[in-house]
Amino acid sequence: MTIGFSVQGSTDRALLHGLRTRWCPNAGLIQGPFRGSTRVSLHREYRKICEQFVEQNVEVMVFLTDADTEPWRDVQRNERSRFPTEYLPRAVHGVADRNVECWICAEPQWLARELGADPEQFQCENPKRAFEHALRMDRDDRKEVEIAALVARAPLHRWLIEPSFQDLYEQLRDQSQQLGCSLENLRDSGAAR
Repeated sequence: MTIGFSVQGSTDRALLHGLRTRWCPNAGLIQGPFRGSTRVSLHREYRKICEQFVEQNVEVMVFLTDADTEPWRDVQRNERSRFPTEYLPRAVHGVADRNVECWICAEPQWLARELGADPEQFQCENPKRAFEHALRMDRDDRKEVEIAALVARAPLHRWLIEPSFQDLYEQLRDQSQQLGCSLENLRDSGAAR
């Protein structure tokens, strides 16, 4: 299976690499342009990215963005309304409520043990800065390998408390069942990982 993806930043990219490692390690990943980097309208940007992915024989197209301060469902509806309808059956539109760091920090006790940090620093409305600080991230080293490894071994069943992650998971699981890649059932794996 080949998965094409277009994200907003390096942490988003690392998250997808970690999920691929965990759920479908033999899948190829093809990165499209970073979201918003083309300086064209979202509708035209989507069409161009999808056409590139089709040329590269991509089977699933994953688009990941942050809701920032907007309701994530509204952002997702807006994204899908601008998406070329002929590519919708192959597309996954993940929208993190605020940012993907909120998903990664959804289980602060586990994350704190992994990073040797205080769990309370991740228990806030926006843990992005705390997460970056705990990883010792900087402009030149975005710690993508470390983030992907964290995601690959994270207690993802606990991330389901985040409705926006639950939605991404359901979309990915639906796509995987159509393409023969087996995603673990996080709803039944309460004790798993």
